[in-house]
Amino acid sequence: MAVHFHLLFLTVSILSQIPFPSSSSSFPVDTLTKGSSLSVDNEDDILVSPNGLFTAGFYQVGENAYGFAVWFSEKATFRSRTVVWMANRDAPVNGKHSMMSVLEDGNLVLRDAGHEVIWSTQTKSTFSSVQLRLHSTGNLVLHGGGKSLWQSFDYPTDTLLPNQLFTKKAQLVSSRSSTNYSSGFYKLFFDNDSILRLLYESTETTTVFWPDPGLTTWEAGRFQYIDSRRAMLDSDGHFNSSDGLSVRSADFGMRRQRILKIDIDGNLRIYSLVEHQRRMRWEVQWQAISKPCQLHGICGPNSLCGYSPDLGSACVCLHGYKRVNSEDWSYGCEPEFQPCTQDDCDFMELRLVEFYGYDVRLLTNTTLDACKKECLHDNSCRGFQPGWKDNSYHCFIKTSLHNGYQMGVDYFMYIKLPKSLVSSFNQKTIVHSSFSCPQPVLTPIIRTYKTHHDNKSLEIMFMFGCMIGFMEIICVVIVWYCSSKHSTISEQVYFPAATEFRKFTYKELKKASRNFSEEIGRGGASMVYKGRLADNRIAAIKKLTNTNHQGEAEFQAEISTIGRLNHMNLIETWGYCAEGKHRLVVYEYMESGSLAENLDVGKLDWATRFNIAKGIAKGLAYLHEECLEWVLHCDVKPHNILLDANYNPKLADFGLSRLLDRSGINQWNFSMMRGTRGYMAPEWVSNLPITSKVDVFSYGVVILEMITGRSPSSKT
Repeated sequence: MAVHFHLLFLTVSILSQIPFPSSSSSFPVDTLTKGSSLSVDNEDDILVSPNGLFTAGFYQVGENAYGFAVWFSEKATFRSRTVVWMANRDAPVNGKHSMMSVLEDGNLVLRDAGHEVIWSTQTKSTFSSVQLRLHSTGNLVLHGGGKSLWQSFDYPTDTLLPNQLFTKKAQLVSSRSSTNYSSGFYKLFFDNDSILRLLYESTETTTVFWPDPGLTTWEAGRFQYIDSRRAMLDSDGHFNSSDGLSVRSADFGMRRQRILKIDIDGNLRIYSLVEHQRRMRWEVQWQAISKPCQLHGICGPNSLCGYSPDLGSACVCLHGYKRVNSEDWSYGCEPEFQPCTQDDCDFMELRLVEFYGYDVRLLTNTTLDACKKECLHDNSCRGFQPGWKDNSYHCFIKTSLHNGYQMGVDYFMYIKLPKSLVSSFNQKTIVHSSFSCPQPVLTPIIRTYKTHHDNKSLEIMFMFGCMIGFMEIICVVIVWYCSSKHSTISEQVYFPAATEFRKFTYKELKKASRNFSEEIGRGGASMVYKGRLADNRIAAIKKLTNTNHQGEAEFQAEISTIGRLNHMNLIETWGYCAEGKHRLVVYEYMESGSLAENLDVGKLDWATRFNIAKGIAKGLAYLHEECLEWVLHCDVKPHNILLDANYNPKLADFGLSRLLDRSGINQWNFSMMRGTRGYMAPEWVSNLPITSKVDVFSYGVVILEMITGRSPSSKT
């Protein structure tokens, strides 16, 4: 006992001699006064806006790395905080002894552990009332003498908040990845012609890709040489720019929190914070570019971007090339061959492919053989893109292969390679690639810090005491954890995906549905039950009845595609179960039932019907043309259109018909008809190719039923 008391006394004595930085606040406030500081050591050293919506303070961006940032106080769907501004995104500070201070001279300064100034506002004021205040708008403002000395709204990072003015002096710069907040490759800015543009800028190349560079300014709906270069997103969801750009979010006018953000893939999007089943999440309401492969730099040089039914957009190296970085597609691919001479080179033909830009010269009124000969004689030529214009053949000679993507039009590309590689090449499409589009790359930012103490012996004794105490704590935690784990082993296994998708056990779903007692719907090969999950969410649990040919690996691969779909007009899938012969899918419960049920009782007015029609059109457009292009629903009908409490529509059962029996399916060569009689397109019975038009036909039948009130299967 005496030994422990002596050790405790020694530790307290040593701690009392070590200077720790002081903080002006021990609880959240909205103002930091002159001469006060916020410390990274104290989690309570934060500023909170008067409405509680925003928080400012030190935000962890890597291992022992912090940035001073402003973020939304509330988390969205269990993800990390939504950061809207950061002072030192490219120079993070240490996790110990770093401070943000309002100095006596009126300057706001961020210092690292070694007292090095990392960032400052470079302001001066002789007023005694200098204050740093976080406003309810999310604007961090340094006030002095009744006026603003500096504000974060003038220096955005990658996000614009409602009513935040974007000017010619400002720019939005994307983050490097979802886990690395340092500056990325994409920028939104006003150019010298007063046009608001998106720019891709890496260490090797720079290119503007929005508005479409293939269009003139007038064709893109923009106006040049405007004196005022200003843009702003208002609280209703209207983004307006002085160059003539004017867009509205899909939920325009609704009372929601919104942001405009340039994402890590370079696309500019408007997000709205939407509540789903008592959870808040950010949903895309508008985006500048609808096809991700048209974003420059998304796959890096010497690669090709295309669309896959399973993966959505995907990247693959050109034949003869290999990836530079296995975790980051922005580095692209590099050749696996040595440069060939004129006699040893030949050309690999790629169909339906375009590589945008990097044309060294244009040959007009020529032939294909002449283009090949020109490229063979030029050592810098990597390939050429032929074309036909004004009744003459021409070709663009390219010195670099950037921004390659597959198209749905009759384009050709010729890549110069050694003859041995050309002979081994077979025309492939991107859908066979196992590589997906750029994923979040975790790039820890590691910074060390040093502290100096005059008395080295005290420091050693202090560390020795701390180590003993730390080891005791670890032992206690290990004993507690092992005993706790032994007694409460959970059967829950989470699906290894970047969503909230999870794998349920059959026992869990049986309990949640009270032994499948409350049936709320059924189809030809499934029954749907209402249930309450362990976290009190109300769910719809679909139990598939025809699963004779459905293996677990195949089922998981198919359901994972559905789990990645994310759109406000598509039903949200929460998870699945694959145990033995049991195959179940869990998705959100819709309070107002199906469109078919509501049409039968005549409950919908015309305005509601119009909103339902518009919402389902948006959901189908997402499936056919956006993130997961070429996904077909195959069974669009009122029974598969579900309505929430506010009668907002969501398309259900997309792709689930493929879960029943895939033994005869080979991409789009279906071995059997799919759909419901009366809603099926003529292609199913006339042996024509199955495309997205089959869904469009079914959608048209649904619209007619909503207008006339008559079902195509009725006899009257």
